[in-house]
Amino acid sequence: MAAALSDQLQQLLDSPVFVQIATIQPDGSPQVSPVWVKRDGDDLLFSTTIGRRKEKNLRRDPRVTVLVQPAESPYTYAEIRGTASLTTDGAPELIEELSVKYTGKPYADFNPASKDDDPRVVVRITPRKIVGSL
Repeated sequence: MAAALSDQLQQLLDSPVFVQIATIQPDGSPQVSPVWVKRDGDDLLFSTTIGRRKEKNLRRDPRVTVLVQPAESPYTYAEIRGTASLTTDGAPELIEELSVKYTGKPYADFNPASKDDDPRVVVRITPRKIVGSL
């Protein structure tokens, strides 16, 4: 059963807050990456490229944890535990939208080396449980 994001958490995720994504390595150890994020209802979306460690981890084991901790309020946080699904549909559009949200620029202007990136995927996280102070 999916968990609902609070109004406060929705507002925070709609702002350019960085989140940490934790995935599970093949040996069972955690792997954590900071990412840009977008909210779609109660689901979270982020972009990565095919072949990156988090993409490989999520294809093998879709369990994921997202830590949301605003820089201006470091003692508040939300831990969102859920399941990820991956698709290439809409991937170029998502990275463009996220780049504008976080940098104010198109992705190619922010990251000129992106022309050499591997194909991108959209990762959709459906929350199962939310804990914390947000």
